[in-house]
Amino acid sequence: MEAMIANMLKRFESGALTRRELIQGLAALATAGAAASEVAAAPLQGPAPAFTSPTIDHISIQVTDLPKSIAFYQSVFGYKIVSEDKPNEIVRLGINKTRVSLHHKAPYELIDHYAIGVDPFNKDAVTKHLKAHGLTPEENIDAGFHVKDPAGMRVQIVQADK
Repeated sequence: MEAMIANMLKRFESGALTRRELIQGLAALATAGAAASEVAAAPLQGPAPAFTSPTIDHISIQVTDLPKSIAFYQSVFGYKIVSEDKPNEIVRLGINKTRVSLHHKAPYELIDHYAIGVDPFNKDAVTKHLKAHGLTPEENIDAGFHVKDPAGMRVQIVQADK
């Protein structure tokens, strides 16, 4: 995580990252790190999960200039286009799997959602587990199968890489 933070700071200092993007990136890392620490330290409340080893799968960013954002992730990180949803202006990038999903949609310059991969992803079992924790899973084009965390951030739940 230190390397990721150092990279973000370097990009911010060189002008390649705005203050807003830096703060959003740090918040996403802090949320992921804090959640992992809390899960490891806290006693299990409610029924045991219907899955094991949750991991961060991808993030979805709403952008103003889709071609410019695609070029950025391709040239800086070496990502390739994994898939596209042209009618909805969504481009998914990664090496072998989607890691960043870019969506040309207002409001711009924000993280729309992040996805956690679980194994196995059994929709009925995951739904039952989420409802036992007082959550109401929803489905939509932007964030797929998801819940909202206490801060209102959409957390998509997907099948983890195997």
